[in-house]
Amino acid sequence: MDAVNATRSWRDPSRYIRHIHVEENCVDLAVTREILERAQLPWSVVTENRPSVEFADGYPFSLGQGKQHLYLCRNRGRFFKPCPGTKEYRCCGYEVLGTGMNCPMDCVYCILQAYLNTPWITHHVNTDELLAELDQVLDADPGRLHRIGTGEFTDSLALDRLTGLSRTLVPYFAGKPNAVLELKTKSAVVDNLAALDHRGRTVIAWSLNSPLVMRREELRSASLEERIDAARRCAGWGYRLAFHFDPIIDHPGWEEGYAETIRMLFARVPAQSIAWISLGALRFLPKLKEIGIGRFPGSRIYFQEFIDGLDGKCRYYRKRRVGLYRYIHDRLRRYADPRTCIYFCMESREIWREVMGFDPEEVGGIAAMLDRTVFPDHDRLQR
Repeated sequence: MDAVNATRSWRDPSRYIRHIHVEENCVDLAVTREILERAQLPWSVVTENRPSVEFADGYPFSLGQGKQHLYLCRNRGRFFKPCPGTKEYRCCGYEVLGTGMNCPMDCVYCILQAYLNTPWITHHVNTDELLAELDQVLDADPGRLHRIGTGEFTDSLALDRLTGLSRTLVPYFAGKPNAVLELKTKSAVVDNLAALDHRGRTVIAWSLNSPLVMRREELRSASLEERIDAARRCAGWGYRLAFHFDPIIDHPGWEEGYAETIRMLFARVPAQSIAWISLGALRFLPKLKEIGIGRFPGSRIYFQEFIDGLDGKCRYYRKRRVGLYRYIHDRLRRYADPRTCIYFCMESREIWREVMGFDPEEVGGIAAMLDRTVFPDHDRLQR
């Protein structure tokens, strides 16, 4: 699988898309017309609420071909939802803005393979309704804080060259003092962010891993150098940054691999620009193992010892997770600004105590820890 990423740059994975399908009642929307004009790709009108394309293989084996198809449609449900965390593990209080489903990248461990049942990429073009729903939520209680991300069910920036969505969302959040937007990506698509008046209300975030994992398990994604260079550019434009070491994957040479990533990160990105860094070890729904092995027979990440977690997901044994976390956390702390919040994503209080020496509830919870980094009036406002 190294050859897939080595043969060309995938800093902009939207280049993988070959055809656009447009829901019939969305053809005349301004957002749709702008996307079609930018993309300059073949497109067709869909009359049955799904792309009219046949794939040789059934789902999930059709994902490789399906990710070449972009479906523009209306979201008929709610855009804004709480993160689907679980009560068994500490959650950060993140909230999700649903702008679409799936992305052109193809990560071996991607949980969406087990969640979705369609192989194409979906992007919602009724942006006016999205903003109206946000207004309703954010204006209803101006004293309540919201950290909102678009990266739960799709990559926040992988399609931004085509959609231009960041040009709408970033200025919108600039006018919302009780909300911060996090745009999380594995791409290096940041040109649209350069001239935006963000007023510190948008955090640009990257998922990072060891170089070997990024090459072998995160197909059609930007390289480590490309991601960090994009982060450096965003810092120069005044954005706060975030980085997510998630999933941390146990593999031969993992110590030096993660150490290399951390060294490069802090050598090129100003430490004071980083708002938060999260850590999360590999975890997955049991059915994802069969899907991953079937789609990526060369990957070895599922051939290790796992236990069933309290949330029903397979996880490394606690001792193994603690070993991974301690090594990476210690190296991050050598370089990180003291004000940067380093936290676990979906871990138990026992892991927190063993690695970081405290339970987040002792300092108000993970949400409060993160809020203090981006809301200057945190003590006056509340979640």
